[in-house]
Amino acid sequence: MIQSIKQNWFANVRGDLLAGIVVALALVPEAIAFSIIAGVDPKVGLYASFCIAVVIAFTGGRPGMISAATGAMALLMVTLVREHGLEYLLAATVLTGVLQIIAGYLKLGDLMRFVSRSVVTGFVNALAILIFMAQLPELTNVTWHVYAMTLAGLGIIYLFPYVPVIGRLLPSPLVCIVALTAVALIWGIDIRTVGDMGELPDTLPVFLWPDVPLNLETLLIILPYSIMLMVVGLLESMMTATIVDDLTDTKSDKNRECKGQGIANMVSGVFGGMAGCAMIGQSIINVKSGGRTRLSTLTAGVFLLILVVFLSDWLTVIPMAALVAVMIMVSIGTFSWDSVVNLKKHPLSTNIVMVVTVAVVVATHNLAIGVFVGVLLASLFFANKVGHYMTVKKSQRDDGTRVYTVTGQVFFTSSTKFMASFDFKEVVDKVVIDLTAAHFWDITAVESLDRVVIKLRREGAEVELLGLNEASATLVDRFGVHDDPKGVEKLMGGH
Repeated sequence: MIQSIKQNWFANVRGDLLAGIVVALALVPEAIAFSIIAGVDPKVGLYASFCIAVVIAFTGGRPGMISAATGAMALLMVTLVREHGLEYLLAATVLTGVLQIIAGYLKLGDLMRFVSRSVVTGFVNALAILIFMAQLPELTNVTWHVYAMTLAGLGIIYLFPYVPVIGRLLPSPLVCIVALTAVALIWGIDIRTVGDMGELPDTLPVFLWPDVPLNLETLLIILPYSIMLMVVGLLESMMTATIVDDLTDTKSDKNRECKGQGIANMVSGVFGGMAGCAMIGQSIINVKSGGRTRLSTLTAGVFLLILVVFLSDWLTVIPMAALVAVMIMVSIGTFSWDSVVNLKKHPLSTNIVMVVTVAVVVATHNLAIGVFVGVLLASLFFANKVGHYMTVKKSQRDDGTRVYTVTGQVFFTSSTKFMASFDFKEVVDKVVIDLTAAHFWDITAVESLDRVVIKLRREGAEVELLGLNEASATLVDRFGVHDDPKGVEKLMGGH
């Protein structure tokens, strides 16, 4: 127990504290921006980020991952807020948490194994592009000072780690923010700051149950939104956890993460915050700044609250250019540049899945739709590929018996090829179908076997099935009708 606490909390104290501070600074403008997207007061996003980050530090299944208010979730809230108001959003946030906890107990986190590597790569690349695109408003119609500050920030971020000794002690994004803030204040450079993003809250969040009627009508209003928020939130969190797993060479508990996200959103909803989920950008900032354990996530949440409530005077003077530089670094570091090089090496189907996932996510700004399309495409390509490996070889015994030897997987993709491999016009007394090296997966496969057996029998041949494995035999016995006269007539429809 003590060893586990030390490993999860205090194995990397200095790195976690510094990384948490960097993440907290990066969370502020994004939380405000996401609040504006959702159509609510900036404090709703800031309170949400604080609550979710603190709670997930204790309940999450992926140490070192940052969860807070996100743009993907904010986009889903717009209509609800516009038509019904903030209180219904808070109620939907609480219900979202309940649904996510249920998903955790149903072990829906295990579904991540169905997401192929090409879909994950597409998801990562799309997020990198979206993160970069989100910075463009801060770089359009501005003075040259903004470009100079942004370039200087990128220079600090990438060059500071090469400074002897101190370059390894301090995370370069934090140095970038502090240095550019000092330059802006000393030289009096008039550029956009965090304070220009919106008014910051001046009080701690308080417990407040959403002021909505507790009846069926309210449930019917918020349930569709809560379901969408649950799906997108868990999907983004699971994908981010997978990416952080790869970055840190450690494993995470996806089902615990589902429950943790649910608890965090429930707490956020009753403390005046909107729903949120894991953030790939901030999670990568955390990891690249040295954060590894739960302490970094807790530090980010706590320091965020300290910043916006007690140190707002200092926070408001931070140039947005400094934070833009940090986020550009995140987008560059997030994008899988190897995937571009590997376009020549990887199979066409893999490349198509990756590119389509990127295109759909960027076009819709909806991670769930993009990942769903990617998974669907990957599944179709896989089914098509496996279906091609099914073969039927034709031979003849000395006594004139025709033997068909089936090898491979018979299911909805390969069933047509399976049927086309038999010669129903050949005049033979006996046909043996050797299924020792075959496997029947679904009802479509069983139906194709039925049709083959029935057609051969109608041509006067005696048909014998050999070598069905136990699983296939169970399926054929349960759904096959070639030995049932009534079933034969129904299947063949009089043909």
